[in-house]
Formats: sequence, C-alpha cells, structure tokens
Amino acid sequence: MSDSKLRILPLGGLGEVGKNMMLFEYDNEGLIVDAGIMFPENDMLGIDYIIPDFQYVVDQMAAGLTVHGIVITHGHEDHIGAIGHVLDYITVPVYATPLTAGLLEVKLRQAKHGNHPLHIVNAGDVIELGPFRVETFHVCHSIPDGIGLGINTPEGLVVHSSDFKFDHTPVDGWPPDFAKLAEFAQRGVLALLADSTNADREGWTPSETVIDKAFDEVFSQAQGRIIVATFASLISRIQQVATAAQRYGRKMAIAGYSMSEYIKVATRLGYLKLPPDLIVPVEQANKMAPGKVVIMATGTQGEPSAVLGRLAWGRHRQLEIMAGDTVIMSAHPIPGNEELVHRTVNKLIQRGAQVIYDPIAQVHVSGHARRDELKLLINLLRPKFFIPVHGELRHLTQHSLLAQELGIPAENIAVVENGTEIFLTADKLIVGERVPGGYVFVDGKGVGDVGPIVMHDREILARDGFLTVLVLIDAETGELCETPEIISRGFVFLRDAAEIIEMAQAVVANVVAEHKAGNLTTAIQDALSKTLYNETKRRPMIFAFVREVYGIAG
Repeated sequence: MSDSKLRILPLGGLGEVGKNMMLFEYDNEGLIVDAGIMFPENDMLGIDYIIPDFQYVVDQMAAGLTVHGIVITHGHEDHIGAIGHVLDYITVPVYATPLTAGLLEVKLRQAKHGNHPLHIVNAGDVIELGPFRVETFHVCHSIPDGIGLGINTPEGLVVHSSDFKFDHTPVDGWPPDFAKLAEFAQRGVLALLADSTNADREGWTPSETVIDKAFDEVFSQAQGRIIVATFASLISRIQQVATAAQRYGRKMAIAGYSMSEYIKVATRLGYLKLPPDLIVPVEQANKMAPGKVVIMATGTQGEPSAVLGRLAWGRHRQLEIMAGDTVIMSAHPIPGNEELVHRTVNKLIQRGAQVIYDPIAQVHVSGHARRDELKLLINLLRPKFFIPVHGELRHLTQHSLLAQELGIPAENIAVVENGTEIFLTADKLIVGERVPGGYVFVDGKGVGDVGPIVMHDREILARDGFLTVLVLIDAETGELCETPEIISRGFVFLRDAAEIIEMAQAVVANVVAEHKAGNLTTAIQDALSKTLYNETKRRPMIFAFVREVYGIAG
C-alpha cells in the first residue's frame, strides 16, 4: 500500500470549455465525474458535437480497472450530453440529483439506455463507491439542483467544486452550502479542484435575480412577439421568462424538442412552476396577436440546426422572423463560438428583429464564479494542493496565479490539460504523463469516424472546392479518345472560366502524350494542381479518373 497513490485523470474540460469528464482512481478502482459534450468550433465543418475520448478508460477496464459509478454534478449539456456514448462502453451505475436525473432520463431514452441503473441522490447525501466516499453538497449555478463533491479517498479529502457561483439570492431560493464547505475545512482538504471559467474576470458574478429587472423592461416595451433564446437546460431562466410572460399577459410557446422535453421533466419534478394554461403549441402561437406571445428557443451558440439559427436563415418549418419581433439572447457565447453567434445576430437584424443581448441589457448572467468568489472558495477550504479545472488554458493559468496570491505554493498547483495524469499522496503532488487521446467527433450517426484527415479534407473543400477530370484512353495506342471532361464544384463556375478549363484540358492532354511510366492518374493530378495554383493561387482537390477503352480512338 505504500506505493499507492490517488490518480486523477481529466478526460475533458481542461484546456477547453465543455465535454467535462474526469476519472478518479485508487488501487485499480475508479470513479467518473460527469460525461459532457462540447459544441464544435466554427472550423469543424459538419460536426454536430464533440465527446470526451474515454478509450483509455475502456482499455484500462479491460485490463482490470473497476469503475464503481458515474456521478453527474448537474444537468447542463457539457456535463451530461455524452452519457449515452459513455454507457455504450462503460456500463456502470449513474448517480444524480432529482432534476439532473430527470434530464438524464431523456438522454438515456434517446440513446436506447432507458433501463440503465440511475440512482437519485439529494444534496447532502453520501455515496459509497469502492474506496471513495463521496459527500455531495449544494452549489448555485445557472441550473437548479447542482452539486459539488467532497471525495474522501485513502490519501485525503478532495473537493470538486463543479460549476458554481456564490449567489446569495438565487432564483430557486436555495443558497450555496457554506456550512459544508466550512466543515470540510475543519477536517482538512488535501486538494481542491475548482471551476476556472471566469478566472480572468474581476469581481463577483451578479445574482440570477438581476435578470428579472431586465426581462421586465423588455416585456413592458415590446409591442410584437418576444423570442427568448437560451440553453434547453437553463431551467431557472425558463422560469424567469414564464413569470414575465404571466405578468404581461403573454402565452408561451416552446420551439425545439430538447427544450420541450426538459420543461416537461422540470415541471413534473416541481422545479418549474407553470400555470396549466400558460404554454400553447407553436401552431396556436402563430395565430395569436404578436403582443400576446413569447417563444422559447434554443440556439444561442449560433448552431445552424438549432431553432434560432434556422430562424436567422429563414429555414424553420413553423416560424419565421417578422418585423417587430424582439429576440432576447439569454446566454453568453462559449469561447470559440463568437463568430457564429455574431453572424446569427446580424441575420436576425436583417430580417427585421430587434436583438437584445448582454451588454445591451442584462438579460444573461454567468453561472460561474469570478475572481472574488474563487478567492473566497480557496480561503474557505485552505487546500494543501490546488488543481484548476473547467476552462481553457488561459483560465486555468489565471486561476493558478490567483491561488498563489492567496499563499498556495506554485509547486502545490497543477495546471494541466486533458489526458495528463495527476498523482496525489498525503504530502505530494506529481504531474505524470499524458495518455493518448483527443477529440472524438460526432457527425450524424457516426461517432469517432471523422478524424483529423477528414477534417482537413473538409477544410480544403470548403475553401477551394474540387475539380474532377474524366479521361478516356485508347488501350492499344495510349492516346486520348476525346477531350477530357472537367467537372468543378466550389472552385470556378465553368461557364465563366472557359480559359482555365481549356488550359486544364491542355495540361491533361500533354501529360497523357508524354507519359512513359508510373501512375497516370497521379501524374495528371500533380500537373493540374501545379498549373491551377500558378494561375489562381488556389488549391482545389483534384480527382482524375482514367479509363482505358478499346477500338474508338480517332
């Protein structure tokens, strides 16, 4: 036992915003925290979302690792979205609070894991998982029923903050469990893993209740329809919209399957309190006076397939933007999504909508702690070791510097990215090797079948298009049977590029005439690539198809 160490392996969420997942391991027994997705960046063409690369865990389980369970901290997509994919390979019990479990049930049904063991725990409950005794405690975030974790290990107590902020006036009236944090401090905290998303922002994150005033101003002034876009799982925000709708005599319609399902779950469990006559179908909302309608929608990250994206581009089956509409963007862009979000806002404005977003009005506040709250958490717990989590490398670094300002030595802090092992003993922190891993792209029904090479090809096709050449060769003489046929998409418009096409045909004819040995297809592609780049400074993908035929030369 003297050689035993607590091993912490981040599988997602460190060095990025999203797809949070972490493995805790001791003596070949493990515990997983969260299983989320990440939205694709704007250069990840065709990708629906990204999940953690947990193949290493699967391999370790095949070699003898026992994973006792997955504990989910709250119901946002970046913490639950990959659960179906994970359970395809890691069949272990899942633990979550009532609301989070309700949202997970939707995910599990969609992933055909509807009968998977799902254990409901309440904040304050203790979960025994092998060598880990997990104490749950309530945290405030932008969704109700979030928990942080006090993980008792043979080496000491590790506190995982999850996503949090210190909101003294939360919408649901349930403040953070400061008493539990103080109790942890009395016992002694070996290590703190703390949310770093806002580690570069000074001050204190505003309370969710400030949004009520902003909503009230918008609802009191809007003459036409109000369309509120937010995350499907942002239950507290949906409640705030519903309250404002009631106050101003509007009915609420839900656009989007995921949001509709989540609202049903949250209402059934009592986390949403909606009058039975408040919600109307989208079809009915379309027939009502614009000033009597508010529509809830997804798509705040500019996702083209989400409701707001389809509205912006005029592709929604049931709804379209009308002059006089007011669109409220009740979310901040996730880092990397800014361009998509701004493009969506601009398209909505072009279609006649007034678009309101922070900082125009405080219609959204972050669910993550800023620097003053992060300082308070560290000072409350006084951990021996510190590991910033949940953020890009710049966030993790700023959080590390903040911890050093509060007296934690630099050698007791680990700033790492996904896949980097961290070993903890009662008196030592060691940063280990980085295990193999990377992005796992989900594209339609394909999971992991789109890799860097395919993404590179998509970038080339999107940037420069492609050109296909069909070449018929006389099998006996080796001569061209006819002028090569050229097809182009995304490179040049053939009707307006006769000179380039004639040049390409001449190049092909020349290559065929001079070809002596080697692969003719490759020779044609190489010659065309050089010529077209010299003429256009573009590099389209080039596909040459050479077919030998008999008896038609001349």
